[in-house]
Amino acid sequence: MTKIQFLQGNIACAEGALAAGCRFFGGYPITPSTEVAEHMAARLPKGGGVFVQMEDEIASIAAVIGASWTGARAMTATSGPGFSLMMENIGFAAMTETPCVIVNIQRGGPSTGQPTLAAQGDMLQCRFGSHGDYSIIALSPASVQEMYELTVQAFNLADRFRVPVFLMADEIIGHMRERIDIPDSVPGARRNTEVDPAAPFRPGPDMVPGFPVFGSGHHVHVTGLTHDEKGYPCTTNPRLHEKLVTRLVRKVEDVRNEIADFEVLRPDARVVFISYGAPARTVMQVLADHPQASLGHLRLKMVWPFPEKALEAFHGAKVFIVPELNMGQVAREIERHTDIRVVSLPKLGGDLHTPDELFDVAEGWL
Repeated sequence: MTKIQFLQGNIACAEGALAAGCRFFGGYPITPSTEVAEHMAARLPKGGGVFVQMEDEIASIAAVIGASWTGARAMTATSGPGFSLMMENIGFAAMTETPCVIVNIQRGGPSTGQPTLAAQGDMLQCRFGSHGDYSIIALSPASVQEMYELTVQAFNLADRFRVPVFLMADEIIGHMRERIDIPDSVPGARRNTEVDPAAPFRPGPDMVPGFPVFGSGHHVHVTGLTHDEKGYPCTTNPRLHEKLVTRLVRKVEDVRNEIADFEVLRPDARVVFISYGAPARTVMQVLADHPQASLGHLRLKMVWPFPEKALEAFHGAKVFIVPELNMGQVAREIERHTDIRVVSLPKLGGDLHTPDELFDVAEGWL
């Protein structure tokens, strides 16, 4: 059974978090993500959870990390300037292998930029924004329904891989209202709490250690310093550092094809759009308006790790056209993985590409 509702994207995100078992939200209001925090403030305590408005975004992500180590599914929500403030502790979460969910409703930047208008300018920041080498997972919804569903998926992936997982939406998706179906239950993935008491950071076959919750009887040292499998700092051993960081990257990157989430439309097309988030809606309109044209579409629901194998679905493609609300951040990643011509279509200022704009470019390749 499902329940039909008419919701704003940000509210659907909060409802997805609640359905997924989120029991802690630490955040600070910022346009255009504030509705996520407001809804969690109203709903989370009624379900036995904790909502805390922190003094800033640095404290918000720190509180989320701490709550996760008590065993709670924890999240925060922000936008560009707040996201930048979180970066050091996002690196700490990656190094300490702390599962958490960070929602970024993107707006125009840099700096305070355009607080009320949409952008996708944080896509490279979420992947590489903190210093050092690590890997994360980033999802990008293109509808209010996916704001709900991908938030649930984000919590499951965070627990499975013990990594920060990002829901990289944009102002358009965050603030639009659509009909959505809310199921009675959602897929769940429980944290692996089986821990070697002598070496709580010793990984299993999937390169992910069990998660020793504070207060469960395990003696665990948690540090952002390079550490051994006991959790103790060991900062001057080159081989240990290389082994640790390589595992932090490989535990996600080695299964990128298994966890990839994307849609392929018209795999025989010669001209293929690749999109994520709000621009995907314009691409879908182009395909609906021109059903006879040799136009295809690869829609990425998971942008990081990038699913390069998905490009192989289009055997006859001669060009990939990539509309983005930035200067071509993901287009550059696509270029690394294909010999097919990649045409970047950047757009700044808060407006979506129009169907005519996209078709005019595609028509030149048909």
